[in-house]
Amino acid sequence: MRPRNQGAPARKLLQWGAFLAALGGRTAHAEPAPEDPYPSDPIDVTVQGPPTPADTTTLTRAEARGMPGAFGDPFRAIEALPGVAPIVSGVPFFYVRGSPPGNVGYFLDGIRLPLLFHMGLGPSVVHPALIGGVELTPGPVPELGRHSGGAVYATLAEPGDRVHVEGSLRAVDTGAFVEVPFDDARGSAMAAGRVSYAGWLFSLAQSETSLGYWDYASRVSYEVAPGTRVSVLGFGAFDYLSEKQEDGEDLRVFDTTFHRVDLRLDQTIDDRTSLRHDVILGWDQTGLDQDREVIDKLLQVRSQIRHDVADGAQVRAGLEMIADDYSFDLNRGADEGFVDYFDPRTDISLGAWAVVPLRLGRLALIPGLRADAYLSAGDSAASVDPSLATDLAIVRGLSLVSAHGLSSQMPSFIVAGPGFRPGLDQGGLQRVFHSSAGLIIEPERLDASAGAGRRLWTIKAILYRVGFFDINDALGTSPLSGEGFPDGFGQFDGRFLGTSTGLELSVRRRLRDGVGMALAYSVGRSERSNGAERLPSGFDRTHVASAAFSFDFGRGFLGGLKNVFYTGAPLVEDDGADLVVEDRLGPFYRLDWRFEKRWTLGRAGWISLVAEVANTFLAAEEIGQDCEYVVVESNLQQRCSRTTLGPVTIPSIGVEGGYN
Repeated sequence: MRPRNQGAPARKLLQWGAFLAALGGRTAHAEPAPEDPYPSDPIDVTVQGPPTPADTTTLTRAEARGMPGAFGDPFRAIEALPGVAPIVSGVPFFYVRGSPPGNVGYFLDGIRLPLLFHMGLGPSVVHPALIGGVELTPGPVPELGRHSGGAVYATLAEPGDRVHVEGSLRAVDTGAFVEVPFDDARGSAMAAGRVSYAGWLFSLAQSETSLGYWDYASRVSYEVAPGTRVSVLGFGAFDYLSEKQEDGEDLRVFDTTFHRVDLRLDQTIDDRTSLRHDVILGWDQTGLDQDREVIDKLLQVRSQIRHDVADGAQVRAGLEMIADDYSFDLNRGADEGFVDYFDPRTDISLGAWAVVPLRLGRLALIPGLRADAYLSAGDSAASVDPSLATDLAIVRGLSLVSAHGLSSQMPSFIVAGPGFRPGLDQGGLQRVFHSSAGLIIEPERLDASAGAGRRLWTIKAILYRVGFFDINDALGTSPLSGEGFPDGFGQFDGRFLGTSTGLELSVRRRLRDGVGMALAYSVGRSERSNGAERLPSGFDRTHVASAAFSFDFGRGFLGGLKNVFYTGAPLVEDDGADLVVEDRLGPFYRLDWRFEKRWTLGRAGWISLVAEVANTFLAAEEIGQDCEYVVVESNLQQRCSRTTLGPVTIPSIGVEGGYN
């Protein structure tokens, strides 16, 4: 068997992944009252948004806030959901049911986000107080579209009718949120922001590296007439990383900036019909070294309607146009293959979608259809993506569910990043077929005080099968690259067929009687093929499990533990005739914890002291294998050693407070 350096190609693409990581009706839930930070039965409010397929998992902000390792950010909590396999522990980019990170879409109330987190390991780019809940849908979402690997969708918290203030002071950043209603709560004004002083701390430590970040958000909403509300939402974020040179000057390694402005009109026509219109403006920028950068200027216009045809029947439909104007200046010192992957251009896409939820006795159906037309620098493409989700109530509390559908996407990069979006000339559309089926059990507990059944537990068992057609996955195929390996593997423009098959199990208990839990386990296999060779994806992890527990000890003491475990990625060898899996990297285990002491201030205020650590035991993760020949007593011998990353450990201590 011919030896090869397993670590080198993997590390090369992991460096790109780490760089881009560093760039780094539906139901929503009202904010919890100060005396009950993690309510088990939050108030439900109906908001417009995509319907929820049965294999979608929803987390409220309150649930995410109490999850160890999430640091209060709802987006970070998706790591603990079934079907999610991380690239590397601590780096918040994931394979979702085998779909690569660049194919998973991120959205805030339907607004496309270029990334989720500051500096990879930092907080999310959206202040947590803006978010009402987060959903992960691994399959098609007709309302959003254009992403073949599913979607992470956050809903905005609804404008409140009371003054709402929050603040936080942590070791590396500070943040604030304030919302004030006006004109008898017909209007609401909100502002939020965070800023990091990590760069100042680095300078005190006389470090040659400097980093920092900030983000902001502001919203003004006003009901101009009964049933008619206008709003303006603006938000954005900035990150930078630099290194000090011998002459004392700072050399930019990279910086990223993005801004969004959403002009929105919501209209309630009557009890059955509502409309929403948006005009969204965006500006994304990533700078590399001193003089290379990419910029994307975004214009999106969309309209959607929701109409209740009859009891148990609804129609949701929409139209949208998106224009992206890309400019690139990457020629100075960039790798040739990387430069060729991006060209200045204008992309225009037109989309239409319809979803028709129906309830026929015990059977609920959610058929959907999305059609898109793409224009990119003289190239064109079109897609028609049908979908169908079902929910059959077998008996009270037990349902048989399924979800099936196609999804299409433009070419993608390794992971999402501001401005990094290839054009159609890089291989055309990617297409994916999703199929899943399983059981959902929601036993009811009789709450004597309320006189009604309250669902305390949710248990899911979902089987899934995903077929990939002409997808980009340079990161997932990087362990297969190297001399003598098939062309395209590990390359930015490589295209692959593939499958992903697995079983997801989850158990969720809402916080009640002082204890809450979220257990998730996935077993599966994800493969890639270029037609001649077929092997596991480079980030195929057979077993992925997490167990999170929340505890309310009373008297304002709250705590939690989370365990994360997954098996290692495959090591591939060329035996001269075929590519074979020689071995797998070692498994990884991580323990996170969180502890909070909360004090109430008056009837509506609170303040908390919070301590939290991700990766308590400083576990390092194996990411590859280096092999070389050495001469030992005149004999040529092969020696291999595992390469590791980390430990990536994130400690945090801070003070949080609020008034609502």
